[in-house]
Amino acid sequence: MKPLAPLILSLLFLTSQTVLSFKREEFRNCHQTPFCKRARSRSPGACTLTPHSISISNGDLTATLVSKTDEQIRPLILSLSVYQDGILRLKIDEDYNHPDPPVPKRRFQVPDVVLPEFESNKLWLQRLSTETVDGESSPSTVVYLSDGYDAVLRHDPFEIYIRDKKSGNQKLISLNSHQLFDFEQLRVKQEKQDSDNNEDSGSDDDWEERFRSHTDTRPYGPQSISFDVSFYNAEFVSGIPEHATSLALKPTRGPGVEKDSEPYRLFNLDVFEYLNDSPFGLYGSIPLMISHGKEGRSAGFFWLNAAEMQIDVLGDGWDAESGIELVKQKSIDTFWMSEAGIVDAFFFVGPGPKDVVKQYTSVTGRPSMPQLFSIAYHQCRWNYRDEEDVENVDAKFDEHDIPYDVLWLDIEHTDGKRYFTWDPVLFPNPEEMQKKLAAKGRHMVTIVDPHIKRDDSFRLHKEATEKGYYVKDASGKDFDGWCWPGSSSYLDMVNPEIRSWWGDKFSYENYVGSTPSLYIWNDMNEPSVFNGPEVSMPRDALHHEGIEHRELHNAYGYYFHMATSNGLLKRGGGNDRPFVLSRAFFPGSQRYGSVWTGDNTADWDHLRVSVPMILTLGLSGISFSGADVGGFFGNPEPELLVRWYQLGAFYPFFRAHAHQDTKRREPWLFGEKNTRLIREAIHVRYMLLPYFYTLFREANTTGLPVMRPLWMEFPSDEITFSNDEAFMVGSSLLVQGIYTERAKYVSVYMPGKELWYDIRTGAAYKGGKTHKLEAKEESVPAFQRAGTIIPRKDRLRRSSTQMVNDPYTLVIALNSSQAAEGELYIDDGKSYEFLQGAYIHRRFVFANGKLTSINLAPSSSSKSQFSSKSILERIILLGYSPGPKNALIEPANQEVEVELGPLMLEGGRGSSVVTIRKPAVQVSDDWTIKIL
Repeated sequence: MKPLAPLILSLLFLTSQTVLSFKREEFRNCHQTPFCKRARSRSPGACTLTPHSISISNGDLTATLVSKTDEQIRPLILSLSVYQDGILRLKIDEDYNHPDPPVPKRRFQVPDVVLPEFESNKLWLQRLSTETVDGESSPSTVVYLSDGYDAVLRHDPFEIYIRDKKSGNQKLISLNSHQLFDFEQLRVKQEKQDSDNNEDSGSDDDWEERFRSHTDTRPYGPQSISFDVSFYNAEFVSGIPEHATSLALKPTRGPGVEKDSEPYRLFNLDVFEYLNDSPFGLYGSIPLMISHGKEGRSAGFFWLNAAEMQIDVLGDGWDAESGIELVKQKSIDTFWMSEAGIVDAFFFVGPGPKDVVKQYTSVTGRPSMPQLFSIAYHQCRWNYRDEEDVENVDAKFDEHDIPYDVLWLDIEHTDGKRYFTWDPVLFPNPEEMQKKLAAKGRHMVTIVDPHIKRDDSFRLHKEATEKGYYVKDASGKDFDGWCWPGSSSYLDMVNPEIRSWWGDKFSYENYVGSTPSLYIWNDMNEPSVFNGPEVSMPRDALHHEGIEHRELHNAYGYYFHMATSNGLLKRGGGNDRPFVLSRAFFPGSQRYGSVWTGDNTADWDHLRVSVPMILTLGLSGISFSGADVGGFFGNPEPELLVRWYQLGAFYPFFRAHAHQDTKRREPWLFGEKNTRLIREAIHVRYMLLPYFYTLFREANTTGLPVMRPLWMEFPSDEITFSNDEAFMVGSSLLVQGIYTERAKYVSVYMPGKELWYDIRTGAAYKGGKTHKLEAKEESVPAFQRAGTIIPRKDRLRRSSTQMVNDPYTLVIALNSSQAAEGELYIDDGKSYEFLQGAYIHRRFVFANGKLTSINLAPSSSSKSQFSSKSILERIILLGYSPGPKNALIEPANQEVEVELGPLMLEGGRGSSVVTIRKPAVQVSDDWTIKIL
């Protein structure tokens, strides 16, 4: 009977996953997390380290950090490196050459995140200068960082900061200004210890950690790192996803904050029906924080570490009782705590928010360029039952004239939760099913999760077992945990050999039933382990080269995402851009595909919080993200569902998804009126695809997000600092969500001094004001910024693929100078030929009554060329007084009519707008159109 007990318990747990909501007791809080509890108990001034033997080695400033007391096991090694564009890198690690006692193992330094080419941007230090700063009694070592900035290593007390020479040597960012730095060093457990020792003194008696029924052996003892980071002249800080909370991070400690308030946690977890407005960590972790201040200045701090982190944002006066006199320069103080790893930190000087994002993505990589189909609309559900269900859903989209590009299959499509397989009864002809979709230009996505069913008849499991490719438990055996298939093991994706092997599984030969129109979804890759501690893998599980899971936990899903993406790249011969959606993420995930905000709920609060969540991801380099439209759990009322589609049409990643226990909610199931409203929302997305694709190319080349906070475009406008209900799509569109049921009115703040034009009606609104507008059922408020030009495609087809050769419309929103400009990027939408120059990139400039098309693509001697058959069909002028009857096209020397016409060909209302009809110029050519 004994083996039946865990089986029954596990089956009960699997069943419970479909009905239980978030259970706080399943997860640790800071008080239950020893490293967090210890770090939070430290007082300012506790650090006793000072730097010694400061010198230059291999172009870096190096030093040893030695304690003034005898409590240090061995010295620490510090290095400071300077890179182009004002980036400072700080490393602090154990001294591996120290003989007595030696370090028992190397601490984990996260590989494959920092771009290899970033190292080529290193500025080799030639000299160090020593000076006494601000009358301090001890000296500081100063190195040049970039024009206007120095990096300063203060000796006693130990501190590192960047100073801004243009503002009188004021501090910009600092580390250890409050002397909270602590570095617990690796040790070897002794056989005997005094019984009166306790964990806080570093004893061996309590090395083991227990949470609920789980025990963590912690073979090297406590190994946490903590320190304070201060951002000067800042009004707020943002970043450190993923949390369901506001864009501007609220204080977690200090006066006015509840005593039991939790830090912001970064620990990738499978959290279902997560709490709104909570610092609780969700599916991904990016330890990047960005500050912003009144003068439009931003700075950033990034800690490359894959262990669990807890981060406090400290409210004003948090240190009032410390008795330490500090410089009075205004700052936002934060406290960073990690269970393991090393200090590998990057400081970004900005000076603007866009500069910080560019600097960060120069380290971790720009977002990959997605295929065109993947930025259109996706239809998903757990689960479409069988091939007949797929065919019916596909046909209904056509029947109701609703475009879509991708249909998704969740775990039930497999043969017994064995990934890379198909249920032989429900999906007997997968290739034929995919080809039917592909005939309409549509694609399919199937799910492939990291847990592998432990079934000796399953070829994938048998091969992984024989090759020793699974993560091991603390005893060295293949780790066995429970997930959707039941008993499962997990591939050790930190090992490059295993990632390569995994990638081969996506070949058409290995993934039988797959076709070139099939792409992949990685879910549950935090990793999720239903019977594990906190629904995840034990921290003392063992990976490649003896790395403990605690050291790399937050990067596990990243390596899985990487391996899957590279597998699709290999499948396509290196010239088909992969599409892989991942739930877990880490710095660098933007190079491998898209992410979404996980298992949200069908309620208005989750619609509301989706905006700051996606904005935060964009600030952290992950531009291609979205939230499940309609909410994954629960049954949305029709009004909520419609409002979610209307907002979701502006998400970078636009997908509807639902839990298997919810009612079916395809767009045509809520009555004709709601079907029409959802259809119009999806049509807006398809109309704007040229603009979105151009923005994705901008993200691919600069790192700038597609969806942006208002303060990224208006960095000196203080009213935007706390506004995370509205957002910008690129620099040209402002979108305001509607987040309450039966709303009659909605307030919209429109920044800047220029006008904003309603994208549906053309109505103009003054900038720098909050407008109280009627909450119309047809759409959420969306406005085009004066001075911009947006490209559209107004002919709506079944899918984006069928729109490729359709003509373009340019919407020109004139500013007070009667001028505007914008860009259009076009390539083949699927291959990597654009890297060889096979693309069209145009800048459109309207000034002095003349529209000019300018080529931005470099002249290429490469054989790779790209041409487009598309022409310009309409030019719409917002803010231009009617009057002219004709326009002259050059060099064709051809006149065309100027008349009044509709702003939107369907779904729009309002007065007619000045329109140049049928100029019929090639979108790829140089030309001018002069209004006569």
